[in-house]
Amino acid sequence: MTETMVKQNRQIQSAQGKEGKYLTFALGPEEYGLEILKVREIIGIMDITAVPQTPDYVKGVINLRGQVIPVVDLRAKFGMATAETTDQTCIIVVEISQGDRDINTGIVVDRVQEVLDITAEQIEDAPQFGIDVDTEFILGMGKINDSVKILLDIDKVLSTGEMLQIRQAGQARSEDKQD
Repeated sequence: MTETMVKQNRQIQSAQGKEGKYLTFALGPEEYGLEILKVREIIGIMDITAVPQTPDYVKGVINLRGQVIPVVDLRAKFGMATAETTDQTCIIVVEISQGDRDINTGIVVDRVQEVLDITAEQIEDAPQFGIDVDTEFILGMGKINDSVKILLDIDKVLSTGEMLQIRQAGQARSEDKQD
């Protein structure tokens, strides 16, 4: 086998564990995908209670049917410029897993697009930008027609420890309001 064929076989084997259904969404002109099994629901933008002393990308918490859920502005988390809220802006509630913990977290996105079935052949490994750029949170690059969707590992995008602290702070704040 030629070196090129060996490289292609490795890429396909690496991508096979990543194939499946992805919810795609946009942040500005960039398109992203999340594994559909991580998505709990999609809700319209709603009132978000700010939590003091949290990172800039944390918008706060929401009360969703009695459950306090931290909300992260994905644009801010990725270092993108803020954008005006539109009628397409929404919150995707995702389940983040780390160890034996599952935490529901909301991520604010510009617009949800569609659910795509992405095959292993359509997924390439994340490009390497050198040691100064962390791409651990990228599952791969989905090549769909002439576009590229950045497939995210949401567990690595959002640190569970960070989200747990924010959620606890939000619960304490909502308990203070009830007193």
